Amino acid sequence: MATEDKALRDHLSEMLGGGSAHADLATVVDDFPAKFMGTRLKHVPYTPWQLLEHMRMTVNDLLLFSTDPKYVAPKWPDDYWPAQESPQPGEWETSVKALKADLGAFQAMVRDSKANLYAKIPWGDGQTLLREIFLACQHTSYHLGEMVVMRRELGVWKT
Repeated sequence: MATEDKALRDHLSEMLGGGSAHADLATVVDDFPAKFMGTRLKHVPYTPWQLLEHMRMTVNDLLLFSTDPKYVAPKWPDDYWPAQESPQPGEWETSVKALKADLGAFQAMVRDSKANLYAKIPWGDGQTLLREIFLACQHTSYHLGEMVVMRRELGVWKT
C-alpha cells in the first residue's frame, strides 16, 4: 500500500471514529438523559431522539448504498426522519449501537487495502466509496454538533 493511500485511510478511519477536534459520538449520545430524549426545543424542528434516528438512518442508507447491488433509495424526507418524538424504552440504546456498528463497518472497509476508495459504485451514478465515507463523516459530525447545542440548552452538557 502506498504511503499516501495508508495516510488517507488512517485519516478516514480517525474521522469515522469521531473525536479529534470535535466531540465523539459516544461522548454526545451514550449518557443522554432519558427524560430529555423527546424534548423539542424552541426553534428546533426535531427532538434529540429524532436527530439521533436521523443520523442512524442516514449512515445506514449510505452504507447500504455503498455495499448492496440491490439498493433502493429511501423516500426523502419520510424515510430519513422518525415520526415519533420520543423513543420507546431501549430504542435510544439500540439506535446508538446500530449507528456505531454502521460507522464501524465503514471503518472496516477503509482499513481493507483491497477496498477501492476511488472506483465508481456500479449501481450508482458516479459516486465512490470515498464520497460516501466523506458524507457519513460530514453528516454525522454536523448533527453531533447540533446535539451538543441541544444538550447545552437542556443544561445537560458536561464539558
